Amino acid sequence: MEYESRDEYIIKKYQQDENTMIQLFVHWCINHQLDPVLLYTRAYPYQEKNEALLKAAEEAAAEPEEIEISTGTLLEILQMFGNDDLAFVVSEEIEKSKD
Repeated sequence: MEYESRDEYIIKKYQQDENTMIQLFVHWCINHQLDPVLLYTRAYPYQEKNEALLKAAEEAAAEPEEIEISTGTLLEILQMFGNDDLAFVVSEEIEKSKD
């Protein structure tokens, strides 16, 4: 594999994995009757709109599909991608639902 091709492959693979992470987050939110865009905005209030998140939320709303994902798995995935602030907000929502 050529050097440029390998780099392109790694970048593309990471982007695909990131999109999967976003989709899992959106489905987890839907399963818990939470707004994924609102949670994301709480975690990252100064970031611009996340187009991939908006697209995933639109698609999930248009074609609802029940995808079960445990909270623990979601938290691990978010942290694996460096979304610690979002993982923290998800944890807060879980604690609220226990009350």
